[in-house]
Amino acid sequence: MTQFVASEQLLSDLDPGAAASLISAASDVALVIDSQGVIRDVSIGSDDLVFEGVDSWVGRHWLETVTTESRPKVLAMLRDAATNTTPERPWRQVNHPAPGGADVPVLYSAIQVGRQGRVVAVGRDLRAVSTLQQRLVDAQQALERDYLRLRQTEARYRLLFETVTEAVLMVDATAQSVVEANPAAQRLFGDAAKRLVGRPFLDALDTGSRTAAATLLAAVRSNGRGDDVPVRLPGNPDELVLSASLFRQDSGTLLLLRLVPPHGSLGSPDRARHESSLLRVVERVPDAFLVTDLQGKILTANSAFAELAQLPAGEMVAGQSLDRWLGRSTVDLNVMMGTLKQHGVVRLFPTTLRTAYGTPLNVEISAVSVPEGDPPCLGFTIRDVERRLANDALAARELPRSPGQLAELVGRVPMKDIVSETTDLIERMCIEAALNLTHDNRASAAEMLGLSRQSLYVKLRRYGLGDLGGEPN
Repeated sequence: MTQFVASEQLLSDLDPGAAASLISAASDVALVIDSQGVIRDVSIGSDDLVFEGVDSWVGRHWLETVTTESRPKVLAMLRDAATNTTPERPWRQVNHPAPGGADVPVLYSAIQVGRQGRVVAVGRDLRAVSTLQQRLVDAQQALERDYLRLRQTEARYRLLFETVTEAVLMVDATAQSVVEANPAAQRLFGDAAKRLVGRPFLDALDTGSRTAAATLLAAVRSNGRGDDVPVRLPGNPDELVLSASLFRQDSGTLLLLRLVPPHGSLGSPDRARHESSLLRVVERVPDAFLVTDLQGKILTANSAFAELAQLPAGEMVAGQSLDRWLGRSTVDLNVMMGTLKQHGVVRLFPTTLRTAYGTPLNVEISAVSVPEGDPPCLGFTIRDVERRLANDALAARELPRSPGQLAELVGRVPMKDIVSETTDLIERMCIEAALNLTHDNRASAAEMLGLSRQSLYVKLRRYGLGDLGGEPN
């Protein structure tokens, strides 16, 4: 810091008016403060700094005109000016509150003048600097956001490039050398993949395929597009389809090459064959199988469904609603649809299937929801359980049902039949209990049950209980 060396000789005749003009011209804000820290006069050198509240500064303590965090700085400047302990007079940033807007930053330096302890504080408007700093911060934050988006995009590209089942290669458009190859391409080229990167792409193809591939690369490089061409790899008789796309990166141009089987499927040939086999199995499975949309409209059904529903030859089920054949009422289908929506699966749901001739068949349905399908769909497996229920009914005539077995009939058997069978079960249990209590004394058992002996013997014969050889006529 360099100061005047001849100020006493050169500036001794400076009058107060000239000194005030000099201070005002040299600063954006100038304050004259008494020994108590109270502002006695204010000079604003810039019209841009005139804001609401400046006119009321005179007569107020300097601390009252600044924000809370700036008050320690004001006290430090007043103390240093009063003691003259800091000859260099450090500049300190002070913020003035502005009603209805942002704080006004001003860089102050305070100097004691005269013999009455007065202090002159000169300030420089820092709003332009603050605006530039804020712009710099905003630019840095925008740059960081761009870098983050770029890293995320690169991560997504890398994940897609690494996991896609197609063979994909990046090739320099000018040198036609391989820049990068994904794992699927490395598996496709086998041992040759070890020296694939950096090698001319055409050298990795069979000799007979190079001309067609070179023509495709030249067309894409000049026109931006070209027709797919068939190619082969050395020692591999299987034909592949080569397609190319052009894109620019930095100052260079790259080609995105794809090698896929002729059918163009995203999966391997083995996977396609397996899926075809699965469809044939579903078509021939003995249980009825059908696929519907999420509203229950049939998309496709196997031949077992047509046979179970006794559909006339040639009748199309696609496009019809499943509730035409399914359930005792629309309630069954609504229950299944609600369960599929909530849990995604239904197992062994008992209901009936109405044939084309109106005959009801007892069936069990298992279903699954496939919301991620294309299109989203529902799959239903329908199994005929008529024979099993007939066997259960035959066994019921031989052995009594437990309450749990009766509960399983709900939804399969009309309620009046369940009530009738429950009544028979209770009657038999009461008779057996009475016989046990009376040690097989049938006269006492009949009296205990409130029956005549003749009625008791009728029920004994009905339920096949005890030895009826001594039954009265």
